[in-house]
Amino acid sequence: MNNSLFRWINRLANRTGWAHGFFTAYAKYGIVLFAVLLVAAYLDGRQHDDLRAVAGSVWAASGALVALGIGQLIGGAIDSARPYEAITGVHLLVDKTTDFSFPSDHATAAGAVAVGLLITNRRWGVVAAVLAIVMAFTRVYVGAHYPGDVLAGLALGGAVAAVGTVLVVPLLTRLAERLSRTKFRVLLMSHPAQANGG
Repeated sequence: MNNSLFRWINRLANRTGWAHGFFTAYAKYGIVLFAVLLVAAYLDGRQHDDLRAVAGSVWAASGALVALGIGQLIGGAIDSARPYEAITGVHLLVDKTTDFSFPSDHATAAGAVAVGLLITNRRWGVVAAVLAIVMAFTRVYVGAHYPGDVLAGLALGGAVAAVGTVLVVPLLTRLAERLSRTKFRVLLMSHPAQANGG
């Protein structure tokens, strides 16, 4: 099933040459958009004095790194071959690499950012979720991963982000509340503190 689905998606590249430039660029560099989304979500939360949204954007970034670390451990233990190493006739649109195929690092990071933002800042989370799905698709389209690799990456990143939202975001929010009463308030909220009336 995994191989069959890979072949079906990857063979689309044979009939969609007009899309090669976009899909290849996105598969290779699209992860930068997730960093941009994290900054945008952080600034949006700050603009609206929403400390939970600010904390959520910080965790979404941190959660992506945590998920990538876990993914490296899983990938190193399983050490699965890339599709182009195991299947003949793969339409490869990116350079070959020597690392493992399962899970996909790109999909893991994208999944963590998407779920992390969906829970704490839905507007930016929806954008990140759409971009994460496109990322997963393009990684298969260009021949770099099996569908199972990207689905596992999305699931891993999403799970880490979801757990961290429950365990970490409340702590980060409380820390942000304390810092908002100090000179660091400007980093967390855009409006000045209200003076107490006498």
